[in-house]
Amino acid sequence: MSFTSIPILDLAQASDPATKPQFLAELRHALMEVGFLYLKNVGIPDELFKQVIREGKAFFDIPEEEKLKIEMKNAPSFLGYSRLSAEITAGGIDHREQIDLSTEHPLPGPDAPLYDNLLAPNQWPSSSILPNFRETFTEYMNRMGEISISFTSLIAEAIDLPPDAFNKYFDGPGFGGRQNQTQQHKLKIVKYPDVGTLGSGKGNQGVGPHKDSMLSSYLLQASQHRGLQVQNMRGEWIDCPPIDGTLVVAIGQGLEALTQGVCVSTTHRVLSPEAGKGARYSIPFFQGVSGDAEFEDLENVGVGQVKEEIKELRRRVLEENGGRLDDVEFTFRKGGVAKTLGEATLRNRVKSHQDVGEIWYPDILESVRAEQAALARKKSPVVEAVPIVGEGKAVEAH
Repeated sequence: MSFTSIPILDLAQASDPATKPQFLAELRHALMEVGFLYLKNVGIPDELFKQVIREGKAFFDIPEEEKLKIEMKNAPSFLGYSRLSAEITAGGIDHREQIDLSTEHPLPGPDAPLYDNLLAPNQWPSSSILPNFRETFTEYMNRMGEISISFTSLIAEAIDLPPDAFNKYFDGPGFGGRQNQTQQHKLKIVKYPDVGTLGSGKGNQGVGPHKDSMLSSYLLQASQHRGLQVQNMRGEWIDCPPIDGTLVVAIGQGLEALTQGVCVSTTHRVLSPEAGKGARYSIPFFQGVSGDAEFEDLENVGVGQVKEEIKELRRRVLEENGGRLDDVEFTFRKGGVAKTLGEATLRNRVKSHQDVGEIWYPDILESVRAEQAALARKKSPVVEAVPIVGEGKAVEAH
């Protein structure tokens, strides 16, 4: 029977030898059968969570002209402010306002690959208006980066892999990627207006159906609104309501690829709040992976590593639930236009933020639109003259 609720795991149990086996068993269930989980006792002080929420909400109250000074279109990094309804998912417009941040890096050199443009300084709001914003989110991203790497080692243990099985895909000293830089992680601060604010005819798509990329993401639901929904293998949408003191963890497509399908990346969406309910706020953190990782390696790493009995457990889950597959685009495929994760990530950022693509990546955007038009003709020949501006999703959401 497919899941009808999202499991809650206590990370503190992983630190106690007496309770760790039970924690790993619960984690294995969440990885193989749900692809989502709530995680409590993650080790971040409550006061920092409260400050992150306060500062995040305050950003949307600053004057519009201050937000536009740090608009995403200003730079090729896809970091910065996005106006309401400026992003596309699953062919539809996402009705949300947001700012994208990341662990900071210097601007890339002239000989760096094009996808290194994603590694850059943030566009921060003015400290004269939000004096604590930069310090708060820098600390939070640093802490979450450490937590996400640590949790990935627990994921490895839960499916009988060595704790360091995925370390080769992270940048930084002691990992397998670039030794001379820290791993980039990303974060969004998102405001979803209610449908009454949006006006008639706009629909209720906060974010359309999609799967997260990379390995894992960690959502802080910053208001008490429902809206996040996860799709089970019967195609039913299961609510993932806010629970105080937890982060919502989503398994990404990268982890599904690296484990040869043992860990499931689950389709999810966000519905806009009902009229009169006010805005929903969310602050998702996205664990990064080295952009130099190649798809050939991503898809083949599990051969001879993930045990057959673990794969059999996942096959059994699929059989018991009818083996249903969804239509959401899967990014981690070799043989496509992109050979590396960095190339694929850049391409999908262009796909989602076409206003940025028009300024900084017109050649990639032209290729993306041609690909989408070909896909539209294949799906619906009678509407082949209609331009399709967005299809699928392989970047951050929530």
